Amino acid sequence: MASSMTLFLTGLTTGLLAGGASCAAVQGGLLASAVTRRHDALSDENHRHVGPFAPVGAFLGAKLISHSLLGAALGIVGAAIQPSPHLQALLLIAAAVLMVLFALDLLGVAAVRRLVPHPPAAWGKRVRRSAKSSSATAPAILGFLTILIPCGVTLSMELVAITSGSPVAGAAVMAGFVLGTGPLFAVIGVVLRSATRLWQGRLSIATGVVILAVALWTVTSGIRLGGWWPDGSTSAAASAVPADAVRSAPDGRQLVTIQARSDGYQPEIVTAKAGIPTTLVVATNRTGGCVRSFVVPDLDKQLVLEPTGEATIDLGTPKPGTLSYSCGMGMYGGRVVFQGA
Repeated sequence: MASSMTLFLTGLTTGLLAGGASCAAVQGGLLASAVTRRHDALSDENHRHVGPFAPVGAFLGAKLISHSLLGAALGIVGAAIQPSPHLQALLLIAAAVLMVLFALDLLGVAAVRRLVPHPPAAWGKRVRRSAKSSSATAPAILGFLTILIPCGVTLSMELVAITSGSPVAGAAVMAGFVLGTGPLFAVIGVVLRSATRLWQGRLSIATGVVILAVALWTVTSGIRLGGWWPDGSTSAAASAVPADAVRSAPDGRQLVTIQARSDGYQPEIVTAKAGIPTTLVVATNRTGGCVRSFVVPDLDKQLVLEPTGEATIDLGTPKPGTLSYSCGMGMYGGRVVFQGA
């Protein structure tokens, strides 16, 4: 499992780059409506006292609470079902597919409109009724209920929360995502009165392009996490492997050592001998980030590395072939190539 901080940063980055625009396209008009009605219900003196940020803050704060609770619940589900590395990879790829569908819809591709998932109509009606209220609590209620009308990128982050396998990590990715969307929602709530105008023309196109870029990154991570990344050439990498990456233990076992660093694994490709009992050694030295979540998909192995130390995995007697590994988010990876005599 990836660390909570790594997942928080993943959610935050996704929210900043794509989530704010995509979710505001779905929910921005509701926020603008609630803020405007609240403004109209207040006298000028009361409005000066309350200020324009109070309803927006209530909306975003309640949204943060509801989505964090949802993320925790999804993390519990993930822990209960304990998805294998391959299933986690498929969930990431499914998240990327959702992003692609939503991006194409923003770009005006009519053929995908029916394929874009939508929440039940009754949920949307309930939320929109809240948006029409001039009550002081209406923005907070509306923010909490946005959990019922997620955009495509939100659905993708919910799948990531499931793969986290932890209530804390699941809450972290959803909290980071909501915080990432916050700046754009704040602009909509404070400055705009008709948010739907924001999504006409060029901005919708730019949003779709950004979401496609995030989807590409996500599907790449899924492919790497599943161990399906193309092998490529190993000749250049093999010549750069440190001399102590592959060595013999006193009992005759073959030791393959990988250095897990905060920015990836070194060396990325190691060439070892097949047909010899082998142990994979993963060494850390003040290492942080998702590389501490070490996954070997083909062996269905997942372990969380200590910040400093060594972890070992018995590989048995490997046959000629390639054994891939990655971090728990599929961001970094590498492989061991076993060659026959």
